[in-house]
Formats: sequence, structure tokens, C-alpha cells
Amino acid sequence: MHNSEGVVSAMSQATDAGQAAEELARQLLHPYLGFVLFFCSASYDLQALGHALQQCFGSVRVVGCTSAGEITSQGYGRNCITAVGFNHAHFSIATELIDQVEHFSLINAQDMVERLVGGCRSNTLAPIKGNTFALTLLDGLSSREEMVLAALSAALGDIPHFGGSAGDDNFLTHTHVYFNGVFHSGAAVVVLVNTWLDFEVFTTHHILPRSEKLVVTGADSPSRRVFELNAEPAAEEYARHIGVAVANLDHRTFAAHPLAVRIHDQYYVRAIQQVHEDLSLSFYCAVENGIVLTAMKPGPILPNLQTLFDGLQSRLGDLLLTIGCDCFLRRLELEDNGTLEQIGSYLSDQRVMGFNTYGEQFNGMHINQTFTGVAIARGRR
Repeated sequence: MHNSEGVVSAMSQATDAGQAAEELARQLLHPYLGFVLFFCSASYDLQALGHALQQCFGSVRVVGCTSAGEITSQGYGRNCITAVGFNHAHFSIATELIDQVEHFSLINAQDMVERLVGGCRSNTLAPIKGNTFALTLLDGLSSREEMVLAALSAALGDIPHFGGSAGDDNFLTHTHVYFNGVFHSGAAVVVLVNTWLDFEVFTTHHILPRSEKLVVTGADSPSRRVFELNAEPAAEEYARHIGVAVANLDHRTFAAHPLAVRIHDQYYVRAIQQVHEDLSLSFYCAVENGIVLTAMKPGPILPNLQTLFDGLQSRLGDLLLTIGCDCFLRRLELEDNGTLEQIGSYLSDQRVMGFNTYGEQFNGMHINQTFTGVAIARGRR
């Protein structure tokens, strides 16, 4: 891609952290580079990678997070790093770290948004209103997404906002966000992007409702753990519903048989994370006593994505870049049904870069099993 277009994308499959950082720098560095966003496999030596990125990019600000799979210019990647560089003539970008997500309040959020808006304004590229969106990258295992998002969403007001929870290649042990040369856990990065280019923040999913309902009759909300569904042990009732043995419940079954909560006429997936020995289920999203979960089934992914991109192009014109937060459960489904390459090459044709997440964020909501992001247009000027 040309620098004049405002963004340059890059990737490296080098497993050595220093080499990966050097390859990215070689592809991204140019005189107008103002900001770099990246997503990387958790298999890297993160301390070495953090240091190398700082060395290679010098004074250019770099933020990113670990992933459960990468979306690169060549489609879906694994054990690699994918990145995009933003031209400061097209984008004014401010960024901050929330270092302790558990103590983040509405007041903190308001102060932070005020500083971010001030930072973006200082370049006088475009008015804030109507020309700005926010991206959040959260530690995917912090279980505090809802609190942080509710505060941020209130402070952002009508600034559209999306994001993803960091992953760690499905090990569910350590997820990190990167800020100021260091990978942090229990933290979040907030990026405010102001641009004169047209853009649209979106979310889509391919999950269709079935008739069965499961009522949460015993849950511990803070830990997102459900002990009972329909007054039966949660794992047993769920397994009975989908027709498999409790012993066979795993990521792939959860991806194929999601549960969702209905709000107005929209369904929001509440993805299951794991089964515990006491037959309780942990979820990736908030669950409360008394909520009704609808059993869902995946529809075809490609037609859903085609509808999305056709709509984006008809509204925005030619797309320059789409930053996509793609739930890792969708990726498991594609790996299972053998369509990972086909969908990856479709995303590559649409100029998508991004990562597979442990949860997506859309205008203050924390959701699962979606493809959520921002499409940025070439600009008609």
C-alpha cells in the first residue's frame, strides 16, 4: 500500500522477537508514520518483543495486544505478528493505558476521555464530533470488561467505540496489552482516532436462534460462573440440550452450540469458557441470575460477511482498511469445517487486519462470537 493512502499494513512470521520487530519496521517506517497498531501471538518472548519494538520504532507510538490468532494481509495467520501504520496527515491518534482495570471508575473515564480528546485536537485535523472513534484492547482474562466499558461508554458519549479482548492462542493463562514498550496484564489500552477519512464502526454475527430456552437459576455474577440452568447442574443441562455427554464438552462444542441473551430484537452471544468439576460453567461475558438464554446455532459465515462488506462499500465507497476483532470461537468453527483459508482470503481481499479475540466490544457492550471493527474508506476528496 502507498503511504499517500494513509495506512500501510505489515506482517512478520519470524519467530525471533528482534527479527519480527525489524521486519515490521522495514515495512512500516516512513517520514509521516504517526502511530502503529499490532496484534501478535502470545508465543513470542514478550519482554524481548516489547524491547525490540521500542528500539525499532523509536519515537513513534506503538500499541497492541496478544491474540488467539492473527488476521494479516494474507488472511488468517498463527504464531505471527500483524500490524498497521497510520500516516499523521490522515490520522490524529491519542492513547492511554488503564493499568488497573479493577479500579477504573466513571470519573477516571471522564478524565481520560478529556485528555484523549485534547490530544487528538492538538493536531487540528478534523472536528472531534463525527470524525472520531475509539478502540479498546483489554486483558482478555481480567473479567472486568463490563465495568471498564460501561464507564468508558458513558464518558465517550456519541463517539463510536469498538475493541477486542487480548488472547493467548487459546491457552487461557496469560493475556497482555502493549503500551510504552511493555506488555501489561490486568490492563487495557484506549486509543482515540480522529480522521478526516470516512469510517464506520460495525458488528455482525452469523448465529441464528433455536427454540430452546435455558434460564440461569444459580450464578455468581462477579466470577461469571453459572451453577444451575433450569434448576439443574449447569453443565448437565447444557449437555443434555445439545445432545452430547458432559465429558465431551469443549471449546469446539461451545462454538457450535452458543447461548445468547435477547435484548429488544437482537441476540447477543454469551459464550461458555469452560466446564468445572462441580458441573458449573464459566462464561466469557457477564451472566446474572434470572436471565433467559436462548440456544443458538451458527449459520454460514461467508454470506454474512459479504452482506456486511457490500453494505460498508455502498455507504463509504472503496475501503482503505478494516480493523477486525474476530472472536476466536469463529476461528475454531472455520478450522473445524475446513473454510479457514477461504474466509481468510475473503478478509484479505477486503483489506482486513486484526486478531482473534476472547471477546469483542461494541459501543459499551461486551459481546462474543462476533466480527466487530471499523472500516475506513479511501476518502472521496
